[in-house]
Amino acid sequence: MDLCKVDDHYLLTADLPGVDPHSIDVSVENGTLTISAQRSARSDDSVQWLANERFYGSYRRQLSLGEGVDESGIAATYENGVLTVTIPLAEKAKPRKIEVAHAAGQKAIEATTVDAA
Repeated sequence: MDLCKVDDHYLLTADLPGVDPHSIDVSVENGTLTISAQRSARSDDSVQWLANERFYGSYRRQLSLGEGVDESGIAATYENGVLTVTIPLAEKAKPRKIEVAHAAGQKAIEATTVDAA
């Protein structure tokens, strides 16, 4: 699983080759993003295995999101064995420029010298 920030959103990618797309579940609850999926083993009785090294079974990862994301805008796609989850930043967490106001009628401070008598 990889996670990076791109502009105004986070991008999570997870390699899930051979996973049945219908078994993938992405959910958010109480600030925790959960990804789960299932890859089933081949169950053909007529097969005589010569080597069997591919992973099968359940996949589950959890990620704490924090307060700076828009949970309602999270989207996920699965293509070519890669799950991509887009996690947008909340509007309040996006960087913004703050304009500095200038007071009208500003007066310059003048330097004066004091004569020592």
